[in-house]
Amino acid sequence: MEKRVLIIFIKNPILGKAKTRIAATEGDERALEIYEELLTHTHKVSLECTCERFVYYTYFIDEKDQWKSENFNKCMQAEGDLGQRMQAAFKDCLGLGAEKVLIIGSDCGALQASHIEMAFEGLANHDLVIGPAEDGGYYLMGMKKDDFFVFENKEWSTSGLLKATIKEIEEKQRSYHLLETLNDIDTIDDYNEWKGN
Repeated sequence: MEKRVLIIFIKNPILGKAKTRIAATEGDERALEIYEELLTHTHKVSLECTCERFVYYTYFIDEKDQWKSENFNKCMQAEGDLGQRMQAAFKDCLGLGAEKVLIIGSDCGALQASHIEMAFEGLANHDLVIGPAEDGGYYLMGMKKDDFFVFENKEWSTSGLLKATIKEIEEKQRSYHLLETLNDIDTIDDYNEWKGN
């Protein structure tokens, strides 16, 4: 069976460090509650997928959290900007012999296991798979080999990220597959929309 790997980037849930845009309007404690809810959702979704899972922490590896070591390989994110950190994680997993590698964050409440399975399937016939986010970024990136140019010289957390990434993929003459567009939870309005409030 092919080796499929799911990388999950998370921030350690620390008061004052999580969901700063929500914290600005709702306070640090509410922002942390919402982030922990998103972590639990991402944890549940990832366990429903048939793959090996690597969870990458921002600040420290927590041995006592919900990401149990029997289901998740625990790693530290590398130094650098988001692109450098993602590239390092892909390099790790491809170096271990993974044939299809995906990365997700922990901000997308609409993400389901079916999106992850469709992404793995999309890599059968395409070089790259992207899950577009409504804010112009992406909630998922997948590849089969070291197409690391997608992580280089990008304006992270901007509305033009997806467009710039696709333009470069086309210039490099790589094939790509787009998943359904989903919304990341960045503001209290995003959260209320996810919860149907």
